[in-house]
Amino acid sequence: MRCLRYHPAAKPYYALLFFVLPLMLWSCEGSDASRHPQQEENFAPDEHVPYVRPASIVEALENPSSRWVDSVFNTLTPEQRIAQLIVIEAFSDKGPKYEADVMRLIKTYQVGGIIFFQGGPMRQAKLTNKYQAAAKVPLMIAMDAETGVGMRLDSTVQYPFQQLLGAIEDNGLIYKMGAEVAYEFKRLGMHVNFAPVADINNNAANPIIGYRSFGEDRLDVTAKSLAYMQGMQDNGILATAKHFPGHGDTDVDSHYDLPIIPYDRQRLDSLELYPFKELIKYGIGSIMVAHMHIPKLDSSRHLPSTLSKPIVTGLLKNHLKFKGLIFTDAMVMKGVTKYFEPGEAEVRALMAGNDILERLNNVPKAIQAIKVAIVRGDLTQEEIDLKCRRVLAAKQWLGLDNYKPIELNTLYEDLNPPIADSTNQILAEASITLLRNYKKLIPVKPRRKHRIATVSVGARRTTVFQREADKYARNKEFIISRKANRKEVLKLQKQLRNYDVVLLSLYGPSIRPSNTMGYSGEAKAFVRQVIRDKKTVTILFDNAYAINQFPGIEESEALIVAYQPLYHAQKAAAKVIFGELQARGRLPVTVNQDFGYGDGIRKGKVIASFH
Repeated sequence: MRCLRYHPAAKPYYALLFFVLPLMLWSCEGSDASRHPQQEENFAPDEHVPYVRPASIVEALENPSSRWVDSVFNTLTPEQRIAQLIVIEAFSDKGPKYEADVMRLIKTYQVGGIIFFQGGPMRQAKLTNKYQAAAKVPLMIAMDAETGVGMRLDSTVQYPFQQLLGAIEDNGLIYKMGAEVAYEFKRLGMHVNFAPVADINNNAANPIIGYRSFGEDRLDVTAKSLAYMQGMQDNGILATAKHFPGHGDTDVDSHYDLPIIPYDRQRLDSLELYPFKELIKYGIGSIMVAHMHIPKLDSSRHLPSTLSKPIVTGLLKNHLKFKGLIFTDAMVMKGVTKYFEPGEAEVRALMAGNDILERLNNVPKAIQAIKVAIVRGDLTQEEIDLKCRRVLAAKQWLGLDNYKPIELNTLYEDLNPPIADSTNQILAEASITLLRNYKKLIPVKPRRKHRIATVSVGARRTTVFQREADKYARNKEFIISRKANRKEVLKLQKQLRNYDVVLLSLYGPSIRPSNTMGYSGEAKAFVRQVIRDKKTVTILFDNAYAINQFPGIEESEALIVAYQPLYHAQKAAAKVIFGELQARGRLPVTVNQDFGYGDGIRKGKVIASFH
């Protein structure tokens, strides 16, 4: 029945309304109630207003209320609201017993999300569908995938680590990579990537950041972090800048101990905090807080920054005005567990101002400790409720209010698209850094009586680089172990006597860069001797800082840093050596007094460094 409304033309009937109006109002209310008997209990008055997705997730979090958020929130018990603030770990390669344990946590506590680690894409997709089906509220799925899903999953694309990207001048290429990573995340039903690393790595002895950083220059790190972040967030994936307030200048790994950062606020403002401040201005959706002790910001004994209210609330939220989601770093790391028990640590993290607790030692113990803290008055239910609403608002912005299971057909094909391969090629070709080119040995020009040998140190078989080099000139290929003994070294030295030029490629133990390449004394001596005796092009397919592990490497006739032994990096290095490609990279970090930040011979011109 339609309800009548007052209009000036109805004056003669105005008095009559005093008698009729109560009946009509009763009729209107009765008809609405009969159509929507539960509406007042579950929904806000604007129930018929459709959800308009805010342009940024930060906008969604500033007003964490919508029909969906309110309706879901009202179905949650106080304990389940706490659980929405918890992200648990999951692997897809640990078998049925492990998977059942994860399922129990989801069903029993209704945790808010999962962070996936090692496994395979099909196994993970199937598990995601099972876990989501068991969840009362759709799960926020995350991955710590700085180099894309290939960092964790087999049969998928791996992009370069950030040190290689730091050598690239065109940040548009990094945006493109971020967009590709976002596509692959969405195809796997994921929503949050714990990337980019916004740490400024200016400590060559850093055991945990190093090659994961874009470099040592605050402007470069900021610009590249911004490009990566926007590539993901413009395509619907939540980016997470880490590790606040900056983990680049430490020689302690917070996975194993609590690093101490001695610097004051002035130093932090001018360097470590700079990328985070700029990313906040441009709408970064979430930030991860590191486990570091910073006495000049909070003098509490052994207190990690994750548990510090002056750092999380005072600095990040109040001073820097960050309105996005705040994640803790993994709560299983020694940087927090060394001094704080499970349960107490999670309570302190929420008291400090974090929104989401990641990778807990003991979920039930943490939830119980948080409930006790609420009774005790250290936390309030209102604080928990607001954090829960923010998590739900983020889930809606990420599309979880319209959750659909992952389509398994063509999954492998979709996760290995041709465009990803071409993106990797472009990134590699833009990053090759030429540090020396004495007497313009590069480009190497094969001559009839010129004998060239390619020697791969640390390889087990003929390498991509050697096969690629063979396309340009007839080369004799040699391989020697990183752990070579004196007998092996003498044999190869003898074989190399009749060669004029040696293309000496150095490999570490893994496809990812390494902090220690693990060469034996004999292998290092062999490298040095070859450089002294021959016209040598030395190519380092590893961490740029590894230059320091090879005394005498600066005497190479030509020296190239390729940063990683990725397929396209090896091909690009061969192209540079034989003149098909111009070197365009520049060193993103200072390695030593010979090779500093910004060094690189680009397009045939020596570019002076800034050191």
